[in-house]
Amino acid sequence: MQKIIGVTELQRHFRSVFEEVTQEDTPYILTRGSRPEAAIISYEAFLRFQRLQEEEVLYRFDQLVTRLAEQNAQLDETELEADVSAAINELD
Repeated sequence: MQKIIGVTELQRHFRSVFEEVTQEDTPYILTRGSRPEAAIISYEAFLRFQRLQEEEVLYRFDQLVTRLAEQNAQLDETELEADVSAAINELD
């Protein structure tokens, strides 16, 4: 279960908060003026979060590739070659 702590209180109790985060995997929400501003999480939780982000990016990329493949399936090979040639000619 996460805990909420103000920045000033964190400065006073950093060591005990650090121990809770690292040993008990307790996440802390850091507030300034009662507004949430940051979070402290264990390194393992951070790695899980990163992995989830990477998986989300890969999932979205796969969706895009699938959608493009479906759209391109309707293209005629000759039409595609003509489009590529036209694009190359525009670069010259």
